[in-house]
Amino acid sequence: MNACELTASITAAANALACQLSDDELTLLASILVQLGDTLVTIATQRALCEKLNENNK
Repeated sequence: MNACELTASITAAANALACQLSDDELTLLASILVQLGDTLVTIATQRALCEKLNENNK
């Protein structure tokens, strides 16, 4: 899947969810997904830093 297909798929999923959820539900889901994304970035960054530290200590 290329970048354009990926973004089109994400947009389609967002539109499908928005049609099925109330405004309150949509806001809650959006905040949950933002927190999930932020947490995944934190985990990935921490892993990368630990790998660099481990490489430097060899």
